Amino acid sequence: MTLVDLVSAALSGPDRPVLYERAADGRWSALGTTDVLARVTAIAATLRDRGLAPGDRVALMSPNRVDWILANLGILFAGGVTVPIYATQAADQVRFIIADSGARELFVDTPAVAGRLRSEGIALEPIVFDAPAEDPNSLSAVIAHGRGMLGAQPAALMPDDLAVVIYTSGTTGSPKGVMLSHRNLASNAHGAFDLISDLIRPGDPVLSILPYAHIYESTNVFGYFIRGAEIYVNRQIETLLDDLRAVRPVIVFCVPRIFERTIAGILAKARAGGGLKAKFVPWALAIGRRYKAAELAGTARGIGLRLQYVLARKLVLRKLRPQLGCDRLRVFVSGSASLHLDIALTFEAAGMPIMEGYGLTECSPVVTVNRPGAWRVGTVGRPIPGVEVRLAEDGEILVRGPNVMQGYFRNPAATAARMHDGWLATGDVGTLDPDGYLRIIDRKDEIFKTSGGKFISPARVETAVMRSPFIAQAVVFGNGMPHPAALISPNWTALCSRMEIPSGTPPAELVGREDVRRFVAAECTRKTADLATFEQIRWTGVLVRDLTIEHGELTPTLKLKRRVIEARYASLVDTST
Repeated sequence: MTLVDLVSAALSGPDRPVLYERAADGRWSALGTTDVLARVTAIAATLRDRGLAPGDRVALMSPNRVDWILANLGILFAGGVTVPIYATQAADQVRFIIADSGARELFVDTPAVAGRLRSEGIALEPIVFDAPAEDPNSLSAVIAHGRGMLGAQPAALMPDDLAVVIYTSGTTGSPKGVMLSHRNLASNAHGAFDLISDLIRPGDPVLSILPYAHIYESTNVFGYFIRGAEIYVNRQIETLLDDLRAVRPVIVFCVPRIFERTIAGILAKARAGGGLKAKFVPWALAIGRRYKAAELAGTARGIGLRLQYVLARKLVLRKLRPQLGCDRLRVFVSGSASLHLDIALTFEAAGMPIMEGYGLTECSPVVTVNRPGAWRVGTVGRPIPGVEVRLAEDGEILVRGPNVMQGYFRNPAATAARMHDGWLATGDVGTLDPDGYLRIIDRKDEIFKTSGGKFISPARVETAVMRSPFIAQAVVFGNGMPHPAALISPNWTALCSRMEIPSGTPPAELVGREDVRRFVAAECTRKTADLATFEQIRWTGVLVRDLTIEHGELTPTLKLKRRVIEARYASLVDTST
């Protein structure tokens, strides 16, 4: 099956609303299936009329919006290959991706972005979503032109034809273009979403929040189409809570940082409210975790804990679902990074279960997922149908199946380094239990060894540290050192509130304060106390600002560029030894 077949089948039949986004007045506007297909077909017809041939690449650079979905489908219906680019991508990487992919066309969201790209020396004249209709390169003009081409039909495609070249984040070196076929993506969407057919039923509302430039949410959109859901597009993460309350979705796909920040926000709001709330909310969350941990472990839940849990639910926990717009939620799904068990247990106690899964761009992306009624907290589930997983001798996760990429675009050497006899070497290290449930340890090349000979997963320690509502980011290092150390970017608002420091005090004034450094160090010590002794943080350095994509310290998917960070803060790191 091709993605064109998948979408055409999903949007066939009587007209019904399928894509929603907020209009300028804050109200939700809807597009029906008939209009979506008409616009997509028109975009495809215009692209072909502009000379796009089957297999030609088309770059797509925009934040999430309905137009992103329409443009992506239009490219595919024209027989083209989508090259997604993050809206926050640095100019040098945009130039590299466009040149390396040989993109023939480019879509962007605003005239301002188009102007910026021109000033950066990018020669492609883009199709602009928000340009005036009279501009021949506006999306409106492209659709109008295509509508006038009677009888335009989707291009003739085969399942193994290339659909997407999506460039990996590039924590080291230049990004590589992952080649994903129609079969890769269609099989993955069906394999993953067929498992949750009871969780998303035709007409159910879902809230789409993760960036479409990442394969995770891009594939999810095809899954939503398969399930017949009504897709509400969150256009900016700052409005997430408002959108949750407005949509009241049945399922939301997230990354762990969203859950961590939600808990931090709940605690910060409680402390700001003062009085009993400041005491009861942290207590209730802690009781919920304890109760669910005992339930998970199968240990006794004494009468004292049971009574406390009943009280915690009555006073706090049962109120969180409606407050967060999750009263209709059946499940959250978490992927892309490790989720700490405490976070999962806290949400479970509040009646908002989180199912974890595992995947990577090279696998379209889903490899494993927990199933409804058969998930194991702390694991990323079992392989989806048709996908095989095994472990190499050193614990590296190997994957084979119809979801595995065709290779890296114009890079046979990189392809050969990762692909062997149909098996993809993921670069991740994990364990498999006797029932086939996978646990992720860390990236193979990020595990370090202390001077005491202990191997440490930095992601495991970072996930533990960032349970603190006072810590926004953590980078753990320690190769050759006696104990691991951490660079910390605090949540300055929460920290100042807790330490009764006047709000608005510049971080530059705070990083040198001994009481601030002691507070941050104590948080790290407290949050890693349940780890092995050799994993516990023994030194912390406080950063004056967050690590960012713009400063080259994070990838567009918010992964840490460890080499860049350690080199940039080498003088601070040196004080830890």
